Amino acid sequence: MPQSIGRLSHRTLILQDNDFPDTARDDEPYRNNGVVRLTVVLALTAAAALAVAGFRQSDSPAPIRQIVENISNIALDSQISSLSKDKLRLYRTDTSRSTDTPESMLSRLGISDKTAADFMRSNPLVREGLLGKSARQLNAEVDDDNHLLKLTARWATDKNDSFQRLVIELGEQGLSARRETGELKTSVRLSGGLIQTSLFAATDDARIPDSIAVQLAEIFSGDIDFHRALRKDDRFTVTYESLEADGEPLKPGKVLTAEFVNKGKTHQAMWFQENSNKPGGYYNLQGQSLRRTYLASPLAFSRVSSGFSMRFHPIFQTWRAHLGVDYAAAKGAPVRSVGAGVVKSAGNIGGYGNAVVIKHNNGHSTVYAHLRKMLVRRGQSVSQGQTVGLVGATGWATGPHLHFEFRVNGAHKDPQLLARQSESVPVPAFARDQFNRQAADVSRQLAAASVTAADTTH
Repeated sequence: MPQSIGRLSHRTLILQDNDFPDTARDDEPYRNNGVVRLTVVLALTAAAALAVAGFRQSDSPAPIRQIVENISNIALDSQISSLSKDKLRLYRTDTSRSTDTPESMLSRLGISDKTAADFMRSNPLVREGLLGKSARQLNAEVDDDNHLLKLTARWATDKNDSFQRLVIELGEQGLSARRETGELKTSVRLSGGLIQTSLFAATDDARIPDSIAVQLAEIFSGDIDFHRALRKDDRFTVTYESLEADGEPLKPGKVLTAEFVNKGKTHQAMWFQENSNKPGGYYNLQGQSLRRTYLASPLAFSRVSSGFSMRFHPIFQTWRAHLGVDYAAAKGAPVRSVGAGVVKSAGNIGGYGNAVVIKHNNGHSTVYAHLRKMLVRRGQSVSQGQTVGLVGATGWATGPHLHFEFRVNGAHKDPQLLARQSESVPVPAFARDQFNRQAADVSRQLAAASVTAADTTH
């Protein structure tokens, strides 16, 4: 930069004035025949002068006045030097992939730094906690040369009160890594949607996590058949927990309140837990538990491929009564027991292939057929929702799916109808007052949420 810039020794202002009118009346405008002259004189290449000429009424020469003024130098050198010491920091985010190498991960973050890649490859904390792992949240700080300054990876654990944080940071001694445990903070989120094609499509449009959509289907599964009964323009609202790490959402928690309008009928639910020492559950606002004796489906919200009815058998090419429900599902998908009971048998049963039969109370039993693998044995006690096997295509099956049956004293019954008719337990009498107070608050919240969701979906 030239040293002369900003070095002002003095400036000279040359002002050339025209005569102002002798008189100035509000009702007599100035005449526009004056001459305006502007003269700028720069002294030592850096001084400035501004001359303003007034209006005049005659052609006589205007008097010239000269003003000389000293100006101190502007210290630009120190300012430029100070600015050159500041480094630009760029912030970027991404998500780790199981196939990542250090180079591919850094490249997606816009980082070109061989030293950082070598460090990540050799550091045991990075290899154990980051490389080969998917769904880690990545936040990077990068300088203006695309070199790594700091990389933070965060991920959830099985605990709902803490998360893991891996930090790679550049210091005076070079790059270092440390692993920390952070505290998860809980916030509450409200959202809603309108069914156009499916529940998952609606929750995707509303940016609701899949696990919340699954919870929503589970909560109302005793009243709504999510496989067959959804209609276009059904709507829902939901409030749920969002577990945050360092101020950023890391994973969803549980649903707190929900409302689903299906075929014009409104269904409401709230989470109620009388105290921290007892398990909570979902109830309608009248105090009836939404947890039934039997789950509506042995698969977590899957598409029904063949219902309880007559059908044309794909193998025998004849019309036969289909005394169960077939669920289309991916090979290896977990199959769960719809209710508590004892395993009556677990083995190959002819056309059923690998099948598990579970005996429940009151002469009820359930069958889970065509399994790829069985995860229980005869005589074992199972709880509601426990995984008993994996979806397969054994026996008389044209492809991977689950065949499910519900029997009452040996007679086949529609399992989804029985699930909806199964018993529910009301709120205990000693907790009724506490429940009613909470339910009144929830009722007001759902009413407000429904209005908000309607405004955002139209």
